[in-house]
Amino acid sequence: MDGGMEGSPQPRAQPQPLRVQDCDGLIVRSATKVTADVLAAAERLQVVGRAGTGVDNVDVEAATRKGVLVMNTPTGNSLSAAELTCGMILCLARQIPQAAASMKEGKWDRKKYMGMELNGKTLGVLGLGRIGREVATRMQAFGMKTIGYDPIITPEASATFGVEQLPLEQIWPRCDFITVHTPLLPSTTGLLNDSTFAKCRRGVQVVNCARGGIVDEGALLRALRSGQCGGAALDVFTQEPPKDRDLVNHPNVICCPHLGASTQEAQSRCGKEIAMQIVDMATGKGLAGTVNGQALSKAFAPQTKPWITLARALGTVLRMVGKQAQGSVQVCTLGTPLREAESYLTPAVAAGMLAGGAQKEVTLVNALLLAQEAGLKVATTHGDVAPEPDGSTGLLQVSLQGTPHRAAGTVQGSTPVLREINGATFKQPAPLAGPILIYRAKASESSTLPVLTGLLGKAGVQLQSYHRSSTVAGEQWSVVGLSAPLSDLGELKPRVTEVFQLQL
Repeated sequence: MDGGMEGSPQPRAQPQPLRVQDCDGLIVRSATKVTADVLAAAERLQVVGRAGTGVDNVDVEAATRKGVLVMNTPTGNSLSAAELTCGMILCLARQIPQAAASMKEGKWDRKKYMGMELNGKTLGVLGLGRIGREVATRMQAFGMKTIGYDPIITPEASATFGVEQLPLEQIWPRCDFITVHTPLLPSTTGLLNDSTFAKCRRGVQVVNCARGGIVDEGALLRALRSGQCGGAALDVFTQEPPKDRDLVNHPNVICCPHLGASTQEAQSRCGKEIAMQIVDMATGKGLAGTVNGQALSKAFAPQTKPWITLARALGTVLRMVGKQAQGSVQVCTLGTPLREAESYLTPAVAAGMLAGGAQKEVTLVNALLLAQEAGLKVATTHGDVAPEPDGSTGLLQVSLQGTPHRAAGTVQGSTPVLREINGATFKQPAPLAGPILIYRAKASESSTLPVLTGLLGKAGVQLQSYHRSSTVAGEQWSVVGLSAPLSDLGELKPRVTEVFQLQL
C-alpha cells in the first residue's frame, strides 16, 4: 500500500474473530461487524474505514469512546444505488420481474401484467442527499414530477435539481411513488408506518433501497394486503436476510438481497477511496469521510493545525494551574479568523484538560465524550474583535469558572504562543512547543533563575527560551523552553510558589 503502510487482508467470511491486535487501521465492507469487543482487542487501532456509506456494522459509540476514528466513502456507491432505485421504479410500473418469472413458467399472461406510464406521475423523494438527487434527476427524464423533503437541504438548493420541497404532511397524499434515501436514525425509523400509509394516495408504490427499518415492514405488509399500497420494491430489510418471508413472498413486492452497492464499479471505487483516505490521513495530507471525528478534519489544514495545538496546550496549562480537570471551562475565541473555530478548538481544549488523567488516550474524537463523563463541562463563546496586537490573527482564552485561573494565547506564524496566565501577561509571548517548564515565583526572588540554570547544567539539558510575565500581586510567571524534561525539580521547588513541566 502507498504511504509506507502494510496491508493484511483477511477472508470475507467471519466465523473466527478478526485478528486486529497489531493493526493501526482496519478497512471493512458491510458483512464484517466491528463490535465493541473487536475494538477492545485492538490496542493499536486508530481508524476504521468502511468501504461504503452505511456504518451500521461498526459500533461508532464504542469507537468514539476509544478515540478511534470511523470513516466511510459516502460518494463511492451513490450512482450504483441511484441506478438500482430507478430500476426498481421501472419494475414497479411495468411489473417486469413478475412478467419475466411468468414467462419462465411457460405462461403468456399479457393481460395480467398491465402497467402504467411514469410520464406525468409524481415521485416523492425523502432524503435529498447525493443518492436522492441522482434519482430525482434521472426520473425527471421519464417525465415524472419530483417533490421531496430533507431537513438539511434548503428548498432553494433542491430547486436547482428540480425538486420542490414540501412538508411531509403535504407529500403523502400527492405521490404515485415514494422512494426513501435517508440514514437510519431514531427520527427516520418507521418513517412510513400505518399512520402515514393512511394519508397516502391509494395504490401508492414504495421503494426502499436505503436502510431496512425506514419503512415499517409490518405496516407495509398491511398496506399491501389492503390495497392502500399498490406495490413495493425493497433492497434492504430490518433483518438481513429476512426470516419472516410474508413480505418477500407477497406478489406485489419486488426484492433484492441488498444489491445497492453491488456493482463492479462501486466496489472498486469504494475500496480505492477508503484506502486513499486512510493513506492521506496517515501522511497528514488531509481527512475526508469522517463519521465521528469532524473536529479532526480541520486538524489537517495548515492554518488550523497550530490553533489546535494551542488549544490543547492552553487546556493543559489551565489544568496544571487550576489543579483540577473538573468543573466548567469557558473557551472564548476572539477575532474574525476564529469565527468558525468552535468545532475543533473546543474538543482540543478538553483534550488538554484531560491529558495525563485516568483516561488511556484522549483525542479530538473522544475528548468531549470523556470530558462529560469526567464531570468537565466545556462551553464556547465568540467575539469578532480581538485586542491588539492580535486583532488580525485572533486570540484564544480559556478559564476555569468560579476560580481566578485562566490562560490566553495566539498563533504567531505557525507557532502557538502564551499571552497570559492568571492575569499576568507576557510582553514577548512564550512559545508553547516541546518540553517546557512553567513556574511562579516572587518577583523579588533573584536566585530562582541561577538555581534553574545550575539544574540544567547538571542534567545536560539546554535552555532554549526564557520568557517572564508582568508582576501580579508581587509574583511573576516564567516559561522556560528546554531541550529535554528535567527529571528532578527538588532544588527549584523551595524557591518557587508552584512549578510544573509540560511536553507539548
